[in-house]
Amino acid sequence: MAYSLNLNSSSMMLSNKPKQPPVLDFLNSQHLSSSSLSLSPIKSLRCRNSRQSHSLVVMGSSLSSTRKKKDLKIMISGAPASGKGTQCELITTKYDLVHVAAGDLLRAEIAAGSESGKKAKEYMEKGQLVPDEIVVMMVKDRLSQPDSAEKGWLLDGYPRSSSQATALQAFGFKPDLFILLEVPQEILVDRVVGRRLDPVTGRIYHLTYSPPETEEIAARLTQRFDDTEERVKLRLQTHNQNVESVLSLFEDITVKVDGSLSKEDVFAKIDSALSNLIEQESATAAT
Repeated sequence: MAYSLNLNSSSMMLSNKPKQPPVLDFLNSQHLSSSSLSLSPIKSLRCRNSRQSHSLVVMGSSLSSTRKKKDLKIMISGAPASGKGTQCELITTKYDLVHVAAGDLLRAEIAAGSESGKKAKEYMEKGQLVPDEIVVMMVKDRLSQPDSAEKGWLLDGYPRSSSQATALQAFGFKPDLFILLEVPQEILVDRVVGRRLDPVTGRIYHLTYSPPETEEIAARLTQRFDDTEERVKLRLQTHNQNVESVLSLFEDITVKVDGSLSKEDVFAKIDSALSNLIEQESATAAT
């Protein structure tokens, strides 16, 4: 998987296009060196395990500070409009994790004029995709920072291919939990097609679920060129193909969550999975 970045005066949007995962030759040349949130009771969460399947059932909501783990390592994946951004914000707020997103790293490296950023920019200026090895090294370097090591990290929407996942594992980065948000395609298409951007404030609206407050705002809203039904279906197809290859590597630690529920219910299920993980590790450490 390689990245391309669309740069213009008003926005910077990350997009990805599928390509056959290359053999990771580059590894041979690299040095491996919300405030209080009220949650309603939830039902059950299916957790995949190679030896057995079981349900995590949690009737409570929040985690006490004495049970809070400082170095959780979490990966989260979800299709466009799956609500992943909202859940990342809720997770990092409650668990004080370092939020790492490949797109943000690319933009930051380019803005800073770093060596990796310069290389990435060269590819983009030629209309080419940024190679996997450049993005992998950016992610690797960020996960190696002291704050990530101390607090733990939440890797957002990455890796997107088995080659990227294999590369990160070669550097010693493997998650404690891989969270996958699952939303039916028809819901995702509806969410994407109805999205609108306010170019003045940067706020995202939805014509049905979160309409603009005034006619003045409504008049200036814009739609992304790829937020059409045809294009979003192609993006979903790409996402589904990519995520399957990654899931095959993290089958034992994958938790699938129904992302079509309300954001509070989705987070409650994720929260219960993280709470269960912490309790299991605490119990193991105590023995």
